Amino acid sequence: MPDSHPVQSLLDLSGRNVLVTGASGNLGQGIAMRLREAGASIVVHYRNDVASARWLAHQLGDAPIVAADLSDESAVDAVFEKHRIDDVVNNAATQPVLPLKDMTLDEWRAIHASNLDSAFLVTQRAAARWRADGVRGAIVNIASIEGSDPAEGHAHYATTKAGLIMFTRAAALEYGRDGIRINAVSPGLIDRDGLETEWPDGVGRWRDKAPLGRLGTPNDVADAVLFLLSSAARWITGANLVVDGGMSSQNRY
Repeated sequence: MPDSHPVQSLLDLSGRNVLVTGASGNLGQGIAMRLREAGASIVVHYRNDVASARWLAHQLGDAPIVAADLSDESAVDAVFEKHRIDDVVNNAATQPVLPLKDMTLDEWRAIHASNLDSAFLVTQRAAARWRADGVRGAIVNIASIEGSDPAEGHAHYATTKAGLIMFTRAAALEYGRDGIRINAVSPGLIDRDGLETEWPDGVGRWRDKAPLGRLGTPNDVADAVLFLLSSAARWITGANLVVDGGMSSQNRY
């Protein structure tokens, strides 16, 4: 078959430059390092944590670092003017806990800017560049299972993740004819240093209820991202891959 790929090369990202937004965080670091193992060159984006970004860039072999507020159009334009980017992982997000009754309009808008506006701008600019250059790029948006099952104090966050899932489908529809694939990954609860100490009740409840009986790791999500960026997913676009240890299969009542 003309589109046949040898199994050993399906997950090979050699020669691809991948922008990972929010790469300085726990999940972003895991994604960036996994994609580097697959041969990709990584462009490390961060907004606030320069120390973590520099550490990651060193681990990746002195990868380029981008500091930017990706909800700002000029900042996003500057990223694509300075760097050649073949694929994107829209991972940048914030997740504050705030009851809906206490939330201000500014707080509501700030989460939308961070979690949704940034993905819109990066996707739009990436697709425009790829169309002009004839690049058949791929984008993976990091959503969340909260896009369909909200948590207390996360109304603003869950709303942005639901929006990101639908944005993924809409963007896949509009850019598919250009050979640009756009998919989402929706993680469940991902482990990090200190999480069980900070939230023992929540971690315990997750372990008790999740069919696979454990929290996720950054690599659990990173491997899903790798698959969706790779040739193994060449006929997949507009999909939302849930990576949550089976939690979404649970009875909701």
